[in-house]
Amino acid sequence: MEDLKKFFRDSSILPRLIIINVSVWFLIQISLVVCFMFNCESCIVDTLIPYFAIPADPELIIRRPWTFITSLFLHVDFMHILFNMLWLYWFGKIFLQYLNKRQMIATFFFGGLAGGILFFLAYNYLPVFISQLEEIKIQDPSLEYDPRLAYGASASIMAIVTAISFYVPNYTIRLLFIGNVRIFYLAIALFIMDFFMIQHDNPGGHIAHIGGAIYGFLYVYYLRKGKDFSKLFPRFTYRRKMGHTIKRKPRSKTKEGSRPVSDVEYNKVRASKQKKIDGILDKISRSGYESLTKEEKELLFNQSNKK
Repeated sequence: MEDLKKFFRDSSILPRLIIINVSVWFLIQISLVVCFMFNCESCIVDTLIPYFAIPADPELIIRRPWTFITSLFLHVDFMHILFNMLWLYWFGKIFLQYLNKRQMIATFFFGGLAGGILFFLAYNYLPVFISQLEEIKIQDPSLEYDPRLAYGASASIMAIVTAISFYVPNYTIRLLFIGNVRIFYLAIALFIMDFFMIQHDNPGGHIAHIGGAIYGFLYVYYLRKGKDFSKLFPRFTYRRKMGHTIKRKPRSKTKEGSRPVSDVEYNKVRASKQKKIDGILDKISRSGYESLTKEEKELLFNQSNKK
């Protein structure tokens, strides 16, 4: 619980994404309860959800272009949002250990956009889905979901999972009943499962997952070549000036009763600290402030506050 409290007090983009998704889910659940009391639950399912979810109908998508964004934060079922947020929490933390906030928010949005586009193209150009759309009626109460709508953060999360799995393929996590597994193999397994699940329930959702995974792979592929798509987003990294102009005390203080520090010892200690600071600054320039460990942040903060 202490770890969770500390996590949600953080100003990072990861807890904010989770809070936004959960807040929207709560608002939908409250609306469903209110509509139930007034005997008008259909106003949510038939009106509100389609208005913010990605439609497969070309005419609707032209009138509702915002759905490519709003659908990323739209969940109705409890299990849907539970597992999505758990995956976002687990792999989001790994992502921010190696990449920065801006790269994560860009992967989240671009991955979701790629999933939505692939869903739209599949339902308008693949023969099996075209024939299904002609037979399905949106108002059919027997349907647990409307296959002509796509919503949820799954495609965005698949992009994050795939991106970090290909960026640090040797990163290992422990899975219950399985043991230690490299996240690279986990990402591959998820992709294969989504591919074979297309012929079963919720094919549009699995297609969107594949779209997000493809973007995550391509993002890391081009990132290694020096092309970072996240630069299209505003900068989320630490804005405080970090440079070699950090002021330092000319001599280190000694505790009362300890022997004086010689010039040679003092210069040796100062050179060691400066080497650590330079390494931290180089790390910031490569991966951003959020890639630093807790100890590195504390060292840099303490050093920058010395007069």
